[in-house]
Amino acid sequence: MGGMSVTDDQEIQAVLDFWFAPEIAKHWFASTPELDAEIRQRFQPLWQRAAAGECDAWADSAAGALALIIVLDQFPLNMFRGEAAAFSTEQLAVRVTRQALAHNHHRTVSDQQRLFLFLPLMHSENLDDQDASVALFAAAGMETRWAEHHRQIVQRFGRFPHRNTSLGRQSTSEELAYLASDAAFKG
Repeated sequence: MGGMSVTDDQEIQAVLDFWFAPEIAKHWFASTPELDAEIRQRFQPLWQRAAAGECDAWADSAAGALALIIVLDQFPLNMFRGEAAAFSTEQLAVRVTRQALAHNHHRTVSDQQRLFLFLPLMHSENLDDQDASVALFAAAGMETRWAEHHRQIVQRFGRFPHRNTSLGRQSTSEELAYLASDAAFKG
C-alpha cells in the first residue's frame, strides 16, 4: 500500500464535491437513470481501481475514507442498479468503515458525512454489521429508524430479499410473501 499522492487528494475531493453537491444530494435515496449514467460515466474507472485495492491508502484520512466508502458502497448501487455488481464491493466498504471507526474518523466529519461512513454497515447482510449500524447511529444521536429497519430484515431473513433477483438467489415463500406486501423494502 503506497502513500497518498496529489492525484489521490484531487480524486478524493472530486468524489466529495460531486456527492455532497446539493443537486446530487437530493437524489441520494431517489436516483434517476440520468444520475446513474453520469456516475457510471464519471466514476466507473475509479470504482474499478478502488475495487482492485489501488485506493486503499485513502482510508488513512477521514476525507479519503469517506470518499472511498462512497466509491465502494454508493456508486455501485447507482452504476449497476438491478445487477449483482451493485453489491460486489459492499464488504470492501464495510472494511473501510471499520478502519475509519478504528481511527475515529467518524468524530471529525459532519453528520451528513457520518451517515455515509456508517451506511456500509446498514447495507451489509451480516447481522453483526447490522447491530453495529444501529449502535453507531444511536451513539451519534442520529435517526435510527432506517438502521433498525434494515437490521429487522436481516434478522428475519438472514439477507435482503429485494436483492435476490439481482444476485440470482432463490427466494423463499416467506420472502416472496414479504416482497409482495406493502411493508416490503425494495432497496
